[in-house]
Amino acid sequence: MTVNARTMPDDELFFGHKACAGCAGALIVRQVLKVLGPHAIAALPAGCMSAVGFNFPQLAFANNAMITPFAATASVLSGIEAGLEAQGIKPEDCTVVGFAGDGGTADIGLQALSGAIDRNDDVLYVCYDNEAYMNTGIQRSSLTPYGARTTTTPAGKNVHGCLTNKKNLFEIVAAHAIPYAATASAGYLPDLLRKVEKARDIHGTRFLHVLSPCPPGWGHATDETIEVAREAVDCGLWYLAEYEDGRYTINRDPGASPQGFSSVEHYLKRQTRFRALDEQDIELIEKNRDAKWEQLRRLPLR
Repeated sequence: MTVNARTMPDDELFFGHKACAGCAGALIVRQVLKVLGPHAIAALPAGCMSAVGFNFPQLAFANNAMITPFAATASVLSGIEAGLEAQGIKPEDCTVVGFAGDGGTADIGLQALSGAIDRNDDVLYVCYDNEAYMNTGIQRSSLTPYGARTTTTPAGKNVHGCLTNKKNLFEIVAAHAIPYAATASAGYLPDLLRKVEKARDIHGTRFLHVLSPCPPGWGHATDETIEVAREAVDCGLWYLAEYEDGRYTINRDPGASPQGFSSVEHYLKRQTRFRALDEQDIELIEKNRDAKWEQLRRLPLR
């Protein structure tokens, strides 16, 4: 049965947390656990969701959940999966899922993730990507986009923010020949729910990379989170895709629609982290976006 707003269970498995108002990461964890159910076992490294979900004496998780070392999310998932197997508990009865931010995934946690994929451990890894180390004060990660202001990439007269582009994490994971990988956005929750449901029923390592706007770090209003997450897709700076059986599926191509991509400038300027960008910066971002989409359309598609 396809999970949607009408069929989603009423049980709340992530509630009472201390996340900031408008936090997309909390929404993502909540929605994923609704699909996976109460028997899922969650593991989270140091990051926003562990900081807001494990506040003694309150625990925001109604299912089994634990905190992992920062670099070891995927390794801990592998250990949990091995323990369940030793007890004769089948993967279809208990999904092992990890929730980690962009820094804990693309930077310090990449080695453990690569190892889990190489072993094809039967786990689901969810990266909620808020594009910086938000929990520790908004420092740059390798998934921070070009031009974004962080505390370690300040914006000034001569340098307007981050000088590097986002790491191609989804394609790096797909290059491992993983059984299933996908990108998603908090702005398109039906697409996310469908991919979680699909990943739940696949054996082996599965990976979801979900765009997760952060009001304090991105500098947008707390009630604009879903709009911002949707606009990132519509303007072409984030794409919705899947990788399975060696081929890719582009789930949404806004550039191919009659109206084309929405305004990159509008998306950037509504966030204070991009406020220092000038016209040349925006033109460069648009040029890089167009080049990326040309590359995507040349991928081996399903």
